[in-house]
Formats: sequence, structure tokens, C-alpha cells
Amino acid sequence: MRIVLDTNVIVSGLLLAESIPGRLLSFWEAKQYDLVTSAEQVDELVRVLNYGKLSTRIDAAKAATLMSALHASAYQTNELPEVSYSVDLADNLIIATAIAGKADVLVTGDQKHLVALGSVAGIPILTPREAIDRILREDDS
Repeated sequence: MRIVLDTNVIVSGLLLAESIPGRLLSFWEAKQYDLVTSAEQVDELVRVLNYGKLSTRIDAAKAATLMSALHASAYQTNELPEVSYSVDLADNLIIATAIAGKADVLVTGDQKHLVALGSVAGIPILTPREAIDRILREDDS
């Protein structure tokens, strides 16, 4: 299964490894799904991780390990399509990444703008909990 994790899910996973987003990152590290990203999303992640309020709460070594793993193991898609599904430009970046990367699922904590869409271009938009449940169901089959 190919999954795009919204930047908010990745950051939440780094903040608390025992959280559901943290479990999603662990599942990727254990190769239970293929993570899809883009250079644009990686740039956004770097910017967000450098926010003062976050940079003091996230272990720098964990963040560096994750960034290295993104470059080494994640599928990086190129040439993102122009999309305007959301009023939030950052959301459109994540949607474009999912479309260009032929993701099976887009996972986000953004209830207001993304989860409310339900799906885009045939790609279901799930909460982290729904994604965990789906991964576990697929592992059982």
C-alpha cells in the first residue's frame, strides 16, 4: 500500500512516538507500507521542524534520522499537478503529492480541510486511526 502522510502527521509522530501518528511512522520503518512524498513536502517538513516552538520539543537526532530515511526509503514523486481542492495551499501540496505518487491513501489530522473532502481523485483521505486500522486489516489478510 502506498501512503502519503500529511506533514502534520509526521510532526505529531516525531513529537510522541507512542501516539497513533508515531505508530504510523513505526509501521513505515517496519516496511508495512510504502511512504510517498515529494521534494516540496520534504521542504515543508524542514521548514516546520525549524519553527521555534517545535524545534525545542522534537529530538534533533530523531528528526535527522527521519529526514535521512525519507531521502533513502520513501518514494519521492516529481512534477506535482496543480490542484485546488482546499483553500489551504499546504493541503493542496499534500493532495498533489498523493495524486502524482499514485497513493492508495492520504493520511491527515486536518479534519476541517482534508478529512472533510472524503477523497480526491479516487484517493481516500483517512485519519491516522483509520489508516492504522486499514494497515492492520491488510496485514491480517
